[in-house]
Amino acid sequence: MSTVFLPTRILLRSCTGISRKMAKIIKLDDDMLEKQLSMAAKSLQAGNIIAVPTDTIYGLAGLAQSTEAVEQIYAIKGRNSSKPVAISVAEVSDIPRWARMTVPMELLQDLLPGPVTVVMQRTAALNTNLNPSTDLVGIRVPQHKFMRQLAETCMEPIALTSANTSAAGNTIDIQEFENLWPQLDLVLDGGRLESTQAVREGSTVVDLSVEGQFRVLRVGCAYMSTVDVLANKYDLTDITEYVIPNGVH
Repeated sequence: MSTVFLPTRILLRSCTGISRKMAKIIKLDDDMLEKQLSMAAKSLQAGNIIAVPTDTIYGLAGLAQSTEAVEQIYAIKGRNSSKPVAISVAEVSDIPRWARMTVPMELLQDLLPGPVTVVMQRTAALNTNLNPSTDLVGIRVPQHKFMRQLAETCMEPIALTSANTSAAGNTIDIQEFENLWPQLDLVLDGGRLESTQAVREGSTVVDLSVEGQFRVLRVGCAYMSTVDVLANKYDLTDITEYVIPNGVH
């Protein structure tokens, strides 16, 4: 009979004999949610990077207001510094604090919570060292209880990007990014996420930074429903010229 120990801190031993810590793996459990949220929030507030499940794929998370945390995310992924990182917040009502509103709140509530990233003009409240090469920011409100409550517990936005290296595909199981564990403090295991190809493509990314129009930046998994809301319900003009193909991040 085998025994599973969770949470656990795994040690790797290199050929030099020196051990190095790997992430603590925590299996999410509704009965332990408050304790697990506290652990995750304390880790983020200590400046660490953790892995989290979302409503689409697994992500790497750090506090968006911490420049050190943002830099760690880029280093872990090997990500080009010119490629922006989105933020995740608890509620749609949090968005005006971090982005300039160009659409009705009702429109955002029709898209979110859900697998959509809305790109808007950032406000001065957001860390200037997060995506310093652009005045835009992508914002997510995932349809995932743990992620939303984590942002609420931290009381600030969470920088969120896919849990992979920049050249690798998106992940829906923690084993798929095991190579990153040594660089993380916690891995929050939400089990295997919905394994459709569409969900693996991550959120649909749409630019709403200009009033009266929208531009789809990445097709993602909610393209049709997003365009239907924007074009048909709210009569925004679609100015999309080129869409990043799914699988390119």
